Amino acid sequence: MIELDHQMENWFQTASENKSGGIDMKKSVKILIGLLAVAAAVSPLGAKPKQPKPVTVAIPNDTTNEARALLLLQEAGYITLKPGAGITATPLDVVENPNNFKFREVEAAQLPSVRRDVDYALINANYAIGAGLNPAKEALVVEDSASAYVNIVAVKAGNEDKPEIKALVAAVKSARVRDYISKTYNGAVISVVNNPTDGYDSTVDYNAIKGKTITIAATPTPHAEILAIAKEILAAKGVTLKILEFNDYVQPNNVVESGEVDANYFQHIPYLDDFNKENGTHLVSVAGIHVEPFGVYPGKKKNLKDLKKVGR
Repeated sequence: MIELDHQMENWFQTASENKSGGIDMKKSVKILIGLLAVAAAVSPLGAKPKQPKPVTVAIPNDTTNEARALLLLQEAGYITLKPGAGITATPLDVVENPNNFKFREVEAAQLPSVRRDVDYALINANYAIGAGLNPAKEALVVEDSASAYVNIVAVKAGNEDKPEIKALVAAVKSARVRDYISKTYNGAVISVVNNPTDGYDSTVDYNAIKGKTITIAATPTPHAEILAIAKEILAAKGVTLKILEFNDYVQPNNVVESGEVDANYFQHIPYLDDFNKENGTHLVSVAGIHVEPFGVYPGKKKNLKDLKKVGR
């Protein structure tokens, strides 16, 4: 750089002499352009900052859970989303990414199985539990029990006040179910029922629905497991609860919309609202039951110690 500075100084001196002595200025201009190009190439101002090695992060590919994953990373301080990016945020909304996260969008049910191929995975608790993971113990970062993500029982609009649906809701909001959740999942699933019932709704004529079968779609863990307790409560009144297990987030809503199934239990309200909007369905929540804390789980990297926080 010192030698280049000397050359530039000589050029200006030569140019001054050229101006007074009538020497060819075109040649001098060409020399200047060449010197400036060299200066740009070697100047630190022209150098791009070195990017850290990419960190692969698997996240759900459905709209609301993808945003939920990104919001968790922002809350933990690892990324910044653009102002206004909320429950519909996507990787395109990331404006600060000091760790060079490369997001891999994966169907939610497949996230536990892709952990071995990525550095980290953000997993819905129901799929984490199904894979033998405990969010309270094994997640590197875990969200708090945000009410926006309470798991609900949903039915088709217009069916909310049917006696069999009211009976189902009372059973799922019972003290027996609340206690089962607390004892079984050790903080991986958290009940949000503050005033549990004895399992029955005093406004329902159980004799009138005796012998009926209520069908409900659910994912296997923890929803179908929780519903097994409600099934026992309803059976005591002569009502059968038929639990249909699904491993995806689409068909449980479709079969309720079509009328094939009475209710479902697997999703939170942001997902339901987005599903209704995207698919023209008419499903509504009739009860909030529990929260499943969403978490960041280790993949090829076993901890977060080498990650930088935004602004640090």
